[in-house]
Amino acid sequence: MPPRLPPLSALRLFEAAGRHQSFKRAAAELHLTPSAVSHGIVGLEQSLGIALFARSPQGLSLTPEGVDYLAYVTEAFSLLMTGTRRLPTRDTARAIALTCAPTLASRWLLPRLHRFTQRMPDVDVTLDTSRRQVGFPTDGFDFAIRLSRAPVAADTWHRLFGEQFLPVCSPAYRAEHADAHGNIDLQVVTRIHVSSASEDWQGWIEGAGIDDFDARGGLSFDSIQLAFDAAIMGLGVVIGRRPLVDEYLASGALVPAHDVTTTSQGAYWLICADDIEPHPACVAFRDWVIAEAADAARLP
Repeated sequence: MPPRLPPLSALRLFEAAGRHQSFKRAAAELHLTPSAVSHGIVGLEQSLGIALFARSPQGLSLTPEGVDYLAYVTEAFSLLMTGTRRLPTRDTARAIALTCAPTLASRWLLPRLHRFTQRMPDVDVTLDTSRRQVGFPTDGFDFAIRLSRAPVAADTWHRLFGEQFLPVCSPAYRAEHADAHGNIDLQVVTRIHVSSASEDWQGWIEGAGIDDFDARGGLSFDSIQLAFDAAIMGLGVVIGRRPLVDEYLASGALVPAHDVTTTSQGAYWLICADDIEPHPACVAFRDWVIAEAADAARLP
């Protein structure tokens, strides 16, 4: 007698927990409690008669059997999602699901999104700003916009634009700390850091070719937007990431704290699911984002 397949709901818990290596993060993704995920995994392990996870004080990890099983479960969910998304629908339009980093979403995407909605008013757009790794097509996203250092040779990856680093601060902070020639000694000011972006100060220092600069110390925040807000409030100098900081520079809320702009090693990419071609709305959204990025790159 062939073995019975476990319930699909239990396999979904396992796929999310295995991908995140965390019951807590899987629960947040699936809108469940960590306890519910843990109990579901235990039930799955009992039905299979094998341990899928190793629990220890250091955290959660897949057993060798769990690693092997996760590959099959992930592929199965991908096939199910692909088949479901390729089913014909009554409407030619469909909702578009996009995941994007929060600061890029608020500072670059949202100010432009009205141009797409005006062009295609019947298309719904869902935006997710979590930083989690995306699995196409299992997670149900059509697109992801992500920062990546290395170019990816894939038809589904489209380079949008690179980043430039520029130290910025509020006009009042510059006026208070500038010398008679209008220069700021960045080694004595309060430096604002982004804990999730390790390439901020050090990347600018290396690009500017400055020696003997110790950028440690100051204020640290877990998001670029909070760091920008702190600089606007006059708390110190932050590395502005262009184009994310461009609107603040244009409005005068932030001003350059140094005359050197350096180029980051990373770039923003639009990553597409493999199955968007049969859906005109998705194709139109992809082409629109690429065109918007090209227009932005031509601006001074």
